[in-house]
Amino acid sequence: MIETPTPGAIQLLRIFRLVLHLLQGVVTAGTLLRFAREPLRSRIIRAWAAKLLVILNIEARVQGNVPTLATRGVMFVSNHVSWMDVWLLQSVRPVRFISKADVRSWPVVGYLAQAGGTLFIQREKRHHTAAIVGQAEAVLTQGDCLALFPEGTTTNGLRLRAFHPSLFQVAVDQGSAITLVTIRYVFEDGRIDTAPAYADEITMPESMRAILARRKIIAEVNYFDMIDARGKTRRALALEAEAAIATALNLPIPHKTSGKPAGLPAAAPITALPTDSPYPAPHDGSLH
Repeated sequence: MIETPTPGAIQLLRIFRLVLHLLQGVVTAGTLLRFAREPLRSRIIRAWAAKLLVILNIEARVQGNVPTLATRGVMFVSNHVSWMDVWLLQSVRPVRFISKADVRSWPVVGYLAQAGGTLFIQREKRHHTAAIVGQAEAVLTQGDCLALFPEGTTTNGLRLRAFHPSLFQVAVDQGSAITLVTIRYVFEDGRIDTAPAYADEITMPESMRAILARRKIIAEVNYFDMIDARGKTRRALALEAEAAIATALNLPIPHKTSGKPAGLPAAAPITALPTDSPYPAPHDGSLH
């Protein structure tokens, strides 16, 4: 099925609204966000992310044990497909991310990421990874939530890369639970939509053009299993999370020689989920 592209006039309107929204984000990050305390800070970030999705006509279909602003000190682990993944998660429950160091130098996006509390890691330096683990533990201890993309890069949504175990040390040291998240971009009939993917050799301008050209993008975000880190090694946690997310997405498990057959994945087999929130009750006082 060939998707009819968005008319040029609408694409121009989206670009205009996007530029204004980015400028508003920069101003807000440099003024209000700098001094705002929780929960106002998270509300500001969530509202800005949600509006970005509206501008790009991205419909977020969120399900599972969905976190709220009252969710504190939780580590989320997700697969990674697009730069939009960040804003999808921020539109649900603002979190602090661990990102590669060069993102900090990206125009506008790097500034917004830094203002949002992103931790930047130089993966090629082992001692820097250890430092980031310490910072991440402090983030969870003070009540902020943390999000990790353990593949270390993006995919086109048709495969899952092996999870790097190093940053799972945060959960091991904290003895905390990890909430698993899957992100998938699909058509209405459930087929995987690869247009939003920011993977392989695609550039940011090319990615933006592909997204703007789409009349509508459907993003499925599922908050499902919680993994207890107590008594486990970081490698065991990484393998457990990897297998669970691969299974939920109906993709081959990277660390298995024989898994599900490769090819176009079917809809993720999502079972009924409990309605009672498993997240900790909110604490009194400010996060900062």
